[in-house]
Amino acid sequence: MTQATTMDVICPLWRRLIALVYDLVATLAIVMVVGLLCQLATRGQLITTGSQVHIAWWYQPLQAVVVAAYFVVSWLRGGQTLGMRPWRIRVTAGDGGRISARQALVRVLVAALPLLLLLLAPALGLKTALWAVAGGWVAWFATALFAPRRRALHDLAAGTEIRLVL
Repeated sequence: MTQATTMDVICPLWRRLIALVYDLVATLAIVMVVGLLCQLATRGQLITTGSQVHIAWWYQPLQAVVVAAYFVVSWLRGGQTLGMRPWRIRVTAGDGGRISARQALVRVLVAALPLLLLLLAPALGLKTALWAVAGGWVAWFATALFAPRRRALHDLAAGTEIRLVL
């Protein structure tokens, strides 16, 4: 059996956005499983209600690490997440080779930066903060419309590209 090779054809933005929707479904499943395991481990005390809702301090960072690990491990193992496989695209280093652990970490951290806008929720409200996050991601991916080799901001920061797979 031959291994798929990566073409020197840059992936169009629409294709990577559709793959991202597939990955959203995968990450939702991961988040739900981690949430269930945490609820079982805390015997239902992960989230408590009273006069205010209280979430265990470690829960959201744990979810962030698990979701980031999904992307980093997928990119390091074969350059593809579950969402990238059906669309036959792969993340590569600038020279077309495999990405390094450093590149994967930079890529996932820069891609997640718009999530910091959720910190505005107490001051501006959750709806406004969510719109701010969406706007941040639009700006991140809009660079792929103009940048050489169609790289989004996180690709530019990490020195990576999304290419079609033969």
